[in-house]
Amino acid sequence: MKKIGVWFILMTMITTMFAPVSYAKEESGPELVESAKSAILLERDTGEILYEKNSGESLPPASMTKIMTMILIMEALDEGKLKLNEKVRASEYAASMGGSQIFLEPGEEMTVEELLKGVAVASGNDASVALAERIAGSEAVFVKQMNQKVKELGLTNTKFQNTTGLPANDHYSTAHDMAVMAKELLKHEQITKYTSIYEDYLRKGTDNEFWLVNTNKLVKFYTGVDGLKTGFTREAMYCLTATAKKDDMRVIAVVMGAESPKDRNADISAMLDYAFNHYETESLYERHQPVDTLKNIRAAKTKVDVVTSESVSVLKKKGQTIENVDEKLVYNKNLTLPIQKGEIVGTLTITSNGKPLSKTNVVVNETVEEAGVWTLFKRSMSELVKQR
Repeated sequence: MKKIGVWFILMTMITTMFAPVSYAKEESGPELVESAKSAILLERDTGEILYEKNSGESLPPASMTKIMTMILIMEALDEGKLKLNEKVRASEYAASMGGSQIFLEPGEEMTVEELLKGVAVASGNDASVALAERIAGSEAVFVKQMNQKVKELGLTNTKFQNTTGLPANDHYSTAHDMAVMAKELLKHEQITKYTSIYEDYLRKGTDNEFWLVNTNKLVKFYTGVDGLKTGFTREAMYCLTATAKKDDMRVIAVVMGAESPKDRNADISAMLDYAFNHYETESLYERHQPVDTLKNIRAAKTKVDVVTSESVSVLKKKGQTIENVDEKLVYNKNLTLPIQKGEIVGTLTITSNGKPLSKTNVVVNETVEEAGVWTLFKRSMSELVKQR
């Protein structure tokens, strides 16, 4: 495998020269979060934890539940099962949702894009259920899909009972799990087009025009914040999963159980300040950038690009040097045809002096079908002719 020539500036302090490349908060680290019951801060590309406080404690996530709802919505859009300009008719059940809402009427039609704005900006419970019913047929089936996605992400401390985050028994998550879900949602880069909106309108120019105002005030008041989702119930108190990008680095910060919106925003801001003041990343690959070519003589198309499943970066403390950065691509054993577009076929590992810095799944960027008998026969004959 090729070697990446990545050289960083010389260290400013000799003590950083031999520091291990590990960024999880130590016991003696800064206490960034005062109000919230639990919190976590991580860098998006590498998944490295920069700070945490009780991040594994199970708590009600309130409307941060909609992060998983939006993951499934974005997947449906990517797969062509849903279109932004498609109109969705609101059921009586969807229109009956309490709490935050965009006040859908039974039988009212809105486009998928309008409903997605209603979820991402105004945290509309009615919009969430309307989209869930369109994708899965019912909210109950959609919730099963949400919990299946939880398993696929390897999360063990999350369980959903609805698409909205309205109070329900046995409905819980953790700051850690919410951060992982946010990382997954951010693979769909278009989502920040909606979560970054501070204000907009639905039904504009009509008698029942609705003013959308983002429940995440940091979108307006903290430079670089472009999502993702707030949450509040009396049980959950004030919660927020936020993301911000500065230069090449994107971070995710989560707080759960803060005492007030002001405390919630202060805790998130403190974590974001810490991340951007002390860390930086070097981008190596964009999402879906080719890293290799998969060759299979038995495939209908013998060569297909292997691409990154998400963006790949190296994280370092400011002023730190990381030397001898290499990449290693290892394919999964016993790959069999057909291979579906987006299917994981291997792992790209970035190392420094043999120490792993990041590990990213690689996928094929198109479906690889098995070649037919006639195609295989012609290839065999062609090889025989070459050997003569």
